[in-house]
Amino acid sequence: MNRPHARNALGNVFLLEALARLREDQQVRVLLFRSGVKGVFCAGADLKEREQMSAAEVGVFVQRLRGLMNDIAAFPAPTIAAMDGFALGGGLELALACDLRVAASSAIMGLIETTRGLLPGAGGTQRLPRCLGVALAKELIFTGRRLSGVQAHALGLVNHTVDQNEQGNAAYLRARTLAQEILPQAPIAVRLGKVAIDRGMEVDIASGMAIEGMCYAQNIPTQDRLEGMAAFREKRPPKFVGK
Repeated sequence: MNRPHARNALGNVFLLEALARLREDQQVRVLLFRSGVKGVFCAGADLKEREQMSAAEVGVFVQRLRGLMNDIAAFPAPTIAAMDGFALGGGLELALACDLRVAASSAIMGLIETTRGLLPGAGGTQRLPRCLGVALAKELIFTGRRLSGVQAHALGLVNHTVDQNEQGNAAYLRARTLAQEILPQAPIAVRLGKVAIDRGMEVDIASGMAIEGMCYAQNIPTQDRLEGMAAFREKRPPKFVGK
């Protein structure tokens, strides 16, 4: 994300086309979201732009924004948000749509919409309680509280927190390291694991077990599964090809 003049605010310029292209690329193993603007991840929705909209236009805009977050959440490969600076409102909603989150200790994040006379409208009211639990999510949304990267890590909102460096990209570097841990693993198995978790979290455990079974069945015929078994038998690192 690189809109320096707007601190990466989410305006009418969306990532949908880029996401659609990447979604079809089977070579993509992990997708990282980072900022090209030092000190900020994403400042949320572009409120200056929204001020010029009619009520009907605002409704369409927020619907498109929610669709963007849903597309990020549904991306087939694992996604990681690297928060090296402010991640407020829609910026945190974008990070919540990702599978994993890494933050610099100095990063500031929060669903601050109630301080602007709004409520989270791009998935925050649904994804934050699924991440932190209902009571804590309500407290953070009702108060519009801002959290540091350290506080967010203590609550379980982010997977990792790191001290910021002089370049201002410490979270991105940690996210790359995390991605490097994922890259060697069997890509089809990883993608199916994501489906099993995401779909299973929305249903009762018996239904979740059935979803896991269906995902496992899809993985059985893959070349990578046979390669994994052969590598184990031959005591060598597997060479997965995504087939």
